[in-house]
Amino acid sequence: MLFKIGDRAVYPGQGVTEIMGIESKQISGNTEILYMLRVLNTNRKIMIPVSKVGSVGLRKVIGNAEVETIYRVLKDRVITAPQQTWNRRYRSYVEKINNGSIFDVAEVLRDLSLLKYTKPLSFGERKMLDQARSLLVKELSVARATGEEDIALELDSIFADGRPIGAYVSQ
Repeated sequence: MLFKIGDRAVYPGQGVTEIMGIESKQISGNTEILYMLRVLNTNRKIMIPVSKVGSVGLRKVIGNAEVETIYRVLKDRVITAPQQTWNRRYRSYVEKINNGSIFDVAEVLRDLSLLKYTKPLSFGERKMLDQARSLLVKELSVARATGEEDIALELDSIFADGRPIGAYVSQ
């Protein structure tokens, strides 16, 4: 088993969860061992078969080394794919949010936070910006054992000037 009861884990697109239990259930005639997860701050319940952990992207919360890398990604002022249409950018961002990589979530937050200073974001992009910010705030606060408000203030200060520095590159 990768996780034990009480561990924190990240479920892609949902955020930080807590392992509330490990149960055995009959599903379609097969006995499955399931992680019983509770999404922090929403109390949403999720059941994940232990055998599917890899395929759904459930992972441990990042450590200190990854936290530093996240802040480097956020402070990098190279926006990927600004020349694409909003719907192509949106689809790319959805893939990044749902793949489970916190580094991709950080790129989405960075790109949209900077892009909003150069052009209006679509409704979907604004929602994606809020989702990426929320996912990042929650995981960074757990990883650093700091309040979400402190993390949110740090993120706000990173993007306060709104000035993209460096070259724009498209993927």
